[in-house]
Amino acid sequence: MMGKKKFIPYGRQSISEEDIQAVVDVLRSDRLTQGPVVEQFERAVAEYCGAKYAVAVSNGTAALHLAALAAGFEEGDEVITSPITFVASANCIVYSGATPVFADIDRNTYCIDPEQIKRKITSKTKGLIPVHFAGQPCDMVEISTISKRNNLIVIEDAAHAIGASYEVDGRTYKVGCCAHSDMAIFSFHPVKHLTTGEGGMITTNSPELYERLCLLRTHGIIKDPKRLGRNDGPWYYEQQELGFNYRITDIQCALGLSQLKRLDEFVGRRRQIVKKYNDAFSECDTLIVPQQRAGANSSWHLYMLGFQSFDRRVVFEALRECGLGVNVHYIPLHLQPFYADNFNLSVGDYPEANKYYSRVITLPLYPSMTDKDVQQVLNAVHEVVENN
Repeated sequence: MMGKKKFIPYGRQSISEEDIQAVVDVLRSDRLTQGPVVEQFERAVAEYCGAKYAVAVSNGTAALHLAALAAGFEEGDEVITSPITFVASANCIVYSGATPVFADIDRNTYCIDPEQIKRKITSKTKGLIPVHFAGQPCDMVEISTISKRNNLIVIEDAAHAIGASYEVDGRTYKVGCCAHSDMAIFSFHPVKHLTTGEGGMITTNSPELYERLCLLRTHGIIKDPKRLGRNDGPWYYEQQELGFNYRITDIQCALGLSQLKRLDEFVGRRRQIVKKYNDAFSECDTLIVPQQRAGANSSWHLYMLGFQSFDRRVVFEALRECGLGVNVHYIPLHLQPFYADNFNLSVGDYPEANKYYSRVITLPLYPSMTDKDVQQVLNAVHEVVENN
């Protein structure tokens, strides 16, 4: 076994001096929150994605929650999502009072399978939350067709996928443009493509949804004189419904704005590393490399390598001993006690998700990885495979 090596986490932020200066500039300004930088960041992300509107919030889960509420999900509704995702993708459905329903994943892309979505639709189904898992765009054209046929609201969970795109009839669509959905959400956690420390964003092309998202983000409070029920004076505001304090600060948005300038560079480096991984691991019959759907261009938030005919725990611990901060993304939601117990789910309900979970390990992948770091990963995987 290889000796102790440099520890390489599965993901980490890449912060420049320009990022630091952008934050310092806000700290020296008059407004630390609810100031102009939030709106600047929103406009920049909307423009990058090709959407009309963007609403910045405190984190990706808050973005999902507000999107679910703006969509009107409520008790008695069913909303379909993937079992292979972080718990927030389904939690936001429960927060709204609706019932989460899971549709199994495609065995090659690990994204939700449109054919399985069709099988899960009932008279109670109100929405779909496809997850662009690991940065891989779902088949949004087919999902959009399904949604229109059944009058469903579509919220793209793009927490992993800013910078990803897909082609349709020679035209390129960036994830988050909402050409085939009602809303899309992003996360800016430090392991994501760009970070604000903690933060999230919702994009949409609907002025009605945009207005409602802005209302829900700040306690349901309105100050616009044209929308007030009465007006006692310049100080007057109204809480018109129950909202939340899901605001984000100018400090965070300054970091996000600075990071956004390097997003394409970050994504490009991730793709370079993935190519090195795929080239090396494709030669081994016992390893399964992740595949992209035709026409899709993943932004590669995560790199999941499948190990066939291995004891996954043994391999996992051996890779950790080699200095790799490997992880597993994710434990299927139908195996989580909360969902299994409260929504009558069984272990065998989603065979493709189970198969995926039984054999994948997430390898290190982030823009500041050096070629030497990448080689350490390659060497470790090959040595562990040979010895197991």
